[in-house]
Amino acid sequence: MRLPSTAHTTRPWRIHEIAGDFQVEDVWALPTPGGPDDLPHLVRQIANGAGDGTTISSPAYRILFSIRWKLGKLLGWDKSGAGLGARVQTLRDRLPADLREAPRGPDVHSAPFVSVYQLHDEWAAEIANRTVHAVMHIGWVPDEAGGYRGQMAVLVKPNGLFGALYMAGIKPFRYVGVYPALFRAMGRKWQANAAERSTS
Repeated sequence: MRLPSTAHTTRPWRIHEIAGDFQVEDVWALPTPGGPDDLPHLVRQIANGAGDGTTISSPAYRILFSIRWKLGKLLGWDKSGAGLGARVQTLRDRLPADLREAPRGPDVHSAPFVSVYQLHDEWAAEIANRTVHAVMHIGWVPDEAGGYRGQMAVLVKPNGLFGALYMAGIKPFRYVGVYPALFRAMGRKWQANAAERSTS
């Protein structure tokens, strides 16, 4: 379920300290009900590939990502000189000392997201290319049923006019073909791993 930006901006996340110049693109409630200490399970699930082509059966999702990666290769959007440490500095360079010393968290295997930091209730990972510098922020929040669930915010800093046009152009595809398939797969895998979480 899509949430208002305030669902992210009003919480005291540490990401606000280091990504204040990014705009909130999307905020979503994730289908991942759990207990107060379950964020590491969700981080591990995302990092290990819940949301890659092997867990998502939607043809639209697979086609959209295939087109995106082929265009990126053809137009040079994803070259090493366009990413972190080249076109933009990694957000790890902005971290205060306590976050720099905290666990960094895992990188995402199925997409070029690099972990910035991981805490008990939040995890941030970043990606950069010729179109945008973006952050996937996963928070762990109380839900209306008295438990907890994941919440994902996408924060972006488009690369000039081209980046802004790119983000506007892909928005309908993200809402129709990407997010619904991604979250269905995430929810299925989360439910399938319920027994593992209860014994850890």
